[in-house]
Amino acid sequence: MNTNLPRSGNAQHCRRLIDEAETIGVLTGAGISTSAGIPDFRGPKGLYVTRKYDPEKVFDINCFLNDPAPFYEFARDFIGLEQTLQPTAAHKFLATMEKSGKLKGIVTQNIDSLHHKAGSKTVYEMHGSFWQSYCLTCSKKYSYDTMKEKLKSNGVPHCGCGGLIKPDVVFFGEGVKYLQEASHLAEESDLFFVIGSSCVVYPAAMIPTLTQGKIVVVNKGDHQLNAYNIALTVEDDIDEFFSALAQELNM
Repeated sequence: MNTNLPRSGNAQHCRRLIDEAETIGVLTGAGISTSAGIPDFRGPKGLYVTRKYDPEKVFDINCFLNDPAPFYEFARDFIGLEQTLQPTAAHKFLATMEKSGKLKGIVTQNIDSLHHKAGSKTVYEMHGSFWQSYCLTCSKKYSYDTMKEKLKSNGVPHCGCGGLIKPDVVFFGEGVKYLQEASHLAEESDLFFVIGSSCVVYPAAMIPTLTQGKIVVVNKGDHQLNAYNIALTVEDDIDEFFSALAQELNM
């Protein structure tokens, strides 16, 4: 049953669900990182609305292979932004929950690595991240710090062999990462959080539907998750909610 409670009751209800749970899993989307300074791609100021970057050119693998310049324009801005980002209250809450032993893993659609920065250990980045890049010709690996140096110069970075370098980010047209691990996490969870995701991008949007446990959706905006076992829907500010929940749990 989908339960919408008064704002003051959301944290208390969620605490009870956590107390009753033994295994907790999480799916996070762009909404968990907006307060850190990363625009939600589908929000009112997101890249898909403002069209500052054309997603059909920036994030499509065939477009990247034909002309990687638009992607690297985005990458320079993103990496410049990333260096200033800090985990939000929600990221920190999840890292603390993991230490308690109940939270077994986080599946994320984000490429910002803020879960790692917050201290989370078991993180399945379905869409990859910028922390490693590799040459499409010789497979040589490049660290994040090396790529930051390469991106200080204009143009498209290439390997010493002449091959094109690609960050380990999943483009449209490529298969996602950790699908098996993410599916197993959902199947084993008796409580599953969906945080900051509108659940419109597949296969990530499928993951919550695999759990037989209760689902808590925390998203400031509409979501498309169609599941019979949604126990709580929270439309409050994500960080305010998890700060209140941390107080409820004495974390």
